[in-house]
Amino acid sequence: MNTSASKPRRGRPPKISRVNCDTRAELIRSGLEQLTEHGFTSSGIEPILKKIGVPKGSFYHYFSSKEAFGQELIENYANYFSSKLDVHLLDHSAAPLARIASFVEDAKAGMQRHQFKRGCLIGNLGQEVDSLPAGYRQLLMTTFASWQQRIQRCLEQAKVQKQISATADCEQLAEYFWLGWEGAVSRAKLVQESTPLDNFLSCFIAGLPR
Repeated sequence: MNTSASKPRRGRPPKISRVNCDTRAELIRSGLEQLTEHGFTSSGIEPILKKIGVPKGSFYHYFSSKEAFGQELIENYANYFSSKLDVHLLDHSAAPLARIASFVEDAKAGMQRHQFKRGCLIGNLGQEVDSLPAGYRQLLMTTFASWQQRIQRCLEQAKVQKQISATADCEQLAEYFWLGWEGAVSRAKLVQESTPLDNFLSCFIAGLPR
């Protein structure tokens, strides 16, 4: 009787096929890391693939081009960041201005966690927009508008709760917030410390009409 089938296999265990992994999600994660640190125009596909051990053929199975990949990254980051904003700005257990401060603290902790190597992907791409595919401009503008509306709604609630003046132009203030915030994030990345974020928040809150 042949009993070889009952013998344990020797040597290395069989490799687990990558089909069992979410390769597309890994590509997006690696791409976000690359672009938040280095931008779009200076980032090739190779370092993104090398970091997670994915061959180029697999990349083109999921994305038709670098342009399509970049658009997916923008949309993915925009949704992620919108959700992060909502966690803080929709927290009705806190006063509206405290919610904005809570968001800033969370973002500051995220930059510290990554040693200030990563900034805001949307802000980074906005600075190199003239070198990006034409369709990216509108996508970036739409993303900023969505984030701005979230801050505006929070400020409108601050107005209702009399934290700020009843005559405050919340739309304009929300636009000002994001203009200042993106600059503060860029400066924090440059100096590798969170002081610019703290200074921006203090000046923004202090400058709100009362």
